[in-house]
Amino acid sequence: MTFSIVARSADGQSLGVAVASKFLGVGAAVPAALADVGAVATQSYANLAYRPQALALLATGVAAPETVAALIAGDAGPVDHRQVGVVGPGGPGATFTGGACHDWAGGVAGDGFAIQGNMLAGPQVVEQMHAAWLGSEGRLADRLLAALRAGDEAGGDRRGRQSCALLVVSKGMGYGGTSDVLADLRVDDHPAPVTELARLLEMHSLYFERPDPTTLITLEGETADEVRTRLAVTGDLDEALASWAGIENLEMRIVPGHIDPLVLAHLRATTQN
Repeated sequence: MTFSIVARSADGQSLGVAVASKFLGVGAAVPAALADVGAVATQSYANLAYRPQALALLATGVAAPETVAALIAGDAGPVDHRQVGVVGPGGPGATFTGGACHDWAGGVAGDGFAIQGNMLAGPQVVEQMHAAWLGSEGRLADRLLAALRAGDEAGGDRRGRQSCALLVVSKGMGYGGTSDVLADLRVDDHPAPVTELARLLEMHSLYFERPDPTTLITLEGETADEVRTRLAVTGDLDEALASWAGIENLEMRIVPGHIDPLVLAHLRATTQN
């Protein structure tokens, strides 16, 4: 009923899950992740207890394959109907598909990832997700989305589309540096959930990501003059810009003495000369 990927970034600093299903609010049931610990996706007659259990095992140093084995061994329910994927802070990911999961069902795992799905249009869903993951680079959120999109385009859940979610964690990289949740986006009920998730991720990047320091523009000369004019201020420019950015929900992109090109573009689009 669901297809998902759990994975670790190339630098090992981020962990995450992406999932889609013909199921209302799949993001509330399938994914879980903890920074520097691991990520898990539980699906197909999902045992939601797998989420805290898997993360607790990973936190003690148990590797992903052994974590999956322990989850299955300790499950008193219909194990043959379960499906789960786990990845830790190092080593290979692991996946399990019970023999009674609805066709097509299966998965693949490798260094830093696990992909799985059930009630799929066919094995091509997992195959295309695998290819997209291996062929992608850059931010973990983008790579997870690329894999999810590939699975969706390959047929995804054979019953249709309804919801999807993306969860990425990284130590201290959440809002204001006071959270480890880098991204937690959900589309609960939508005719094209993966497309909608991509739109939300683009918005999330603008509003919640820190700026690339190599692209920052120094607030001086003509740039400073333009910003002053657009903000209609004669006092402290940093203070005025920070105040405006807070109103526009762009406070994560403010760096004293500089302006992010994305912030400048937004300022130009929303103010008059």
